Amino acid sequence: MSGTTFPVLSIVTFLPLAGAILLLFIRREQAGLIRMVSLLVTGVTLLIAVVLALSFDFGSAEMQFVERASWIPAIGVSYIMGIDGISLWLVCLTALISPIAVLCSWEAITEQVKEYHIFLLLMYTGMMGVFLALDFFLFYVFWEVVLVPMYFLIGIWGAPARRLYAAIKFFLYTLFGSVVMLLGILAVYFYAGAQTGTYTFDVLELMKVSYPWSPSLFSFQNLVWLAFFLSFAIKVPMFPFHTWLPDAHTEAPTAGSVILAAVLLKMGTYGFVRFSLPMFPEATLYFVPFMVTLSVIAIIYGAMVCLAQRDMKRLIAFSSVSHMGFIMLGMFALNMQGLQGSILQMVNHGLSTGALFLIVGLIYDRIHSRMIADMGGLSSVMPIYATLFAITMFSSIGLPGLNGFIGEFLILLGAFKVSWIWALFAISGIVLGAAYMLWLFQRTMFGTVIHEKNLGLSDLNLREAMTLIPLVIMFFWIGLYPAPFLKAMEPSVQKVVARLDQARKVVEAPTPIPVVSNWDQGHREEQP
Repeated sequence: MSGTTFPVLSIVTFLPLAGAILLLFIRREQAGLIRMVSLLVTGVTLLIAVVLALSFDFGSAEMQFVERASWIPAIGVSYIMGIDGISLWLVCLTALISPIAVLCSWEAITEQVKEYHIFLLLMYTGMMGVFLALDFFLFYVFWEVVLVPMYFLIGIWGAPARRLYAAIKFFLYTLFGSVVMLLGILAVYFYAGAQTGTYTFDVLELMKVSYPWSPSLFSFQNLVWLAFFLSFAIKVPMFPFHTWLPDAHTEAPTAGSVILAAVLLKMGTYGFVRFSLPMFPEATLYFVPFMVTLSVIAIIYGAMVCLAQRDMKRLIAFSSVSHMGFIMLGMFALNMQGLQGSILQMVNHGLSTGALFLIVGLIYDRIHSRMIADMGGLSSVMPIYATLFAITMFSSIGLPGLNGFIGEFLILLGAFKVSWIWALFAISGIVLGAAYMLWLFQRTMFGTVIHEKNLGLSDLNLREAMTLIPLVIMFFWIGLYPAPFLKAMEPSVQKVVARLDQARKVVEAPTPIPVVSNWDQGHREEQP
């Protein structure tokens, strides 16, 4: 574990919060200045994240740029931040999406601009903190911080008809999951404390402890794994916990939908990779059939529902359910290819689906409708828009040369290595995904303009194009040269896979071997 004296992780996390505090001192009538400050803060945060990625040691599996400080010593709470190959690209993704979300809100948000940007910046701090915190108490604080601003973004600036319903549903679902996860954290805290004599929320220390496991649903490790699962599965969201997502996506303002798709959903998948897999490896292996079943249902169910949607935004929301099921399937292949593909696909989904929600927002600002039937033939009046939409669509369906292909290929490789049947289900999701996205593009962009009012639509201006162009550049970069992205995560993923392989010997033994704690010996003890 490498440390640093320069608190770069704290700066990248709390700079947006500092921006939010600065906005408090600007009069609400100065909407232009508020937007500029918000854009400046998120732009500087992005630059720091780029420097962070350039300074990152791609050959190390250890936590880097680690920052430590005692916070509440009486209960073992510390301020610990760190980054590794698993979290690096998610931090960069968050930093990239932030200024884009500010730009896409520039003209779309005209009421309570000050409060809107304060909530936006506050949420960025929470999202960054989730990916960087290495103390469970700190992680939980950041996890909850994200919840409140998103509730207000949907509830105040969302579509008037059902925004309150969507906001409350989002809040209750995710709060319920969070509370159950808190019980899991406390169980780990007290168990490890009793074993080691030191009560701490330090994630790296808690990962050194072996938690009791037996092939029974009610073993300690399985129950704690389920507590974490509930919170992460709701956030992903996995089937059948997905019902909050279409409502939240549909009713949220464009920036809210973009952030939800690009970053918030990744908090769930990140939680599985960061905590569930390495901390509870035997339980992870025990629940593989359960997780794969839910993932396959999500892939097919999400794609089938997309085919029946008439609302463009709702279609993209359900496509997220299918895509996230794909990511979870790759993750629970529990091998190098599957896990790397899963993490890369988290970034890819954030880029491509974030861009798709931007595309819906751009057309909604012009025709004030999300219904597919209200579009048609738009490529003839908005060629730049149609071109960027086409590239994004191809990215989403995994066309070779674009980012989606690399992630999907690795996931398929990992799934096939375990079971060809898993790969078969995954392919069905890809085929269905291509069907509903191509059909969507055909219905909205091709043919003649069927609504006279659409004949006068203006194409994208520079500001609007600049919300999409950085994402398009990333599509091609990852699609044509993914090596830096995979190389950075490889050592960290290898570490997780090694831990799972060790647990596999226990779980897949002819007679599964119970695991007991062995803190004194400093390594996992397998009973004969």
